[in-house]
Amino acid sequence: MKRDQHPLWFEELRNAFVDPIELLNSVNVSAHEVRLSSSGTGFPFRVPRPFAARIKPATPNDPLLIQVLPTEQEQSPAAGFDHDPVGDLGARRTPALLHKYEGRALLIATGGCAINCRYCFRRHYPYAQSVGAHRLEEAVEEIRDDPSISEVILSGGDPLMLRDDNIAELVNSLASITHLRRLRVHSRLPVTIPSRLTDGLLNLLTATRLTPVLVVHINHAQEIDDELAQQLKRCSKAGIQLLNQSVLLRGVNDNLAALCDLSEALFEAAVVPYYVHLLDPVSGAAHFDVNDDQAREIAERMRARLPGYLMPQFVREIAGQSNKTPIA
Repeated sequence: MKRDQHPLWFEELRNAFVDPIELLNSVNVSAHEVRLSSSGTGFPFRVPRPFAARIKPATPNDPLLIQVLPTEQEQSPAAGFDHDPVGDLGARRTPALLHKYEGRALLIATGGCAINCRYCFRRHYPYAQSVGAHRLEEAVEEIRDDPSISEVILSGGDPLMLRDDNIAELVNSLASITHLRRLRVHSRLPVTIPSRLTDGLLNLLTATRLTPVLVVHINHAQEIDDELAQQLKRCSKAGIQLLNQSVLLRGVNDNLAALCDLSEALFEAAVVPYYVHLLDPVSGAAHFDVNDDQAREIAERMRARLPGYLMPQFVREIAGQSNKTPIA
């Protein structure tokens, strides 16, 4: 493909909803029904149409719609909720490299996302100071100089916002570092735009000597339609280990049925339920919070209902800790 020819996923990205009223009109919901914010929240709105197509029409409390709409609640201050909820800034070794946990490091590959989830823990992150080709080169060299690192996590933003050739260049640079063993990619893009899982992307992830792991972000079984399920199975057949991370969100998945259905749907799509994160306390997202006691109760009931291989770990990330903290 020539550089000026855009792949399907890029066209779908370009055609995403960027006006919440337009999205609401498309699903027959009024702004009044969802308490849509009447003023800017400082966090842009974007929802790809393949994801929007899974929203149930005329359903103001649809679990997918709730995740993406800017509401008046975002403007309500809440104690303990701030701009750097998990201590990312204090963990930076270079502007694009975070090193929190032994043996693995995280690269901020880009600041852009295909969808702006309203609970995003990096919604205030200073991407302008952190991303760019020179920042990635600097981070790669830092990793090269540290033999204690065996796994690199590509994150962002969303690393799959990069074109396949840019990802290939980055992966090749990382593969040349002899002490690296695994490459982990954290992305919501395959969920919001399944066509992002191009042949070229799968080929470059499986051609490297690094063991590839793709961690997707799915919060509700309704997000997994037939197209996404088939694309995820394709990834698995290509030899990519698939894991899922969810966030426990009030009004979205904070009940036994929703999370059990999600685990079942993930497994049918060849994805291992990995983590359920308690909400990171980021400013603007307090209305999504579920307390620890309720989370523990849900986890206990899930454990009684599901086989062990469908049971995700319920965890909270606490700034400065050496690992995710299990809460149940």
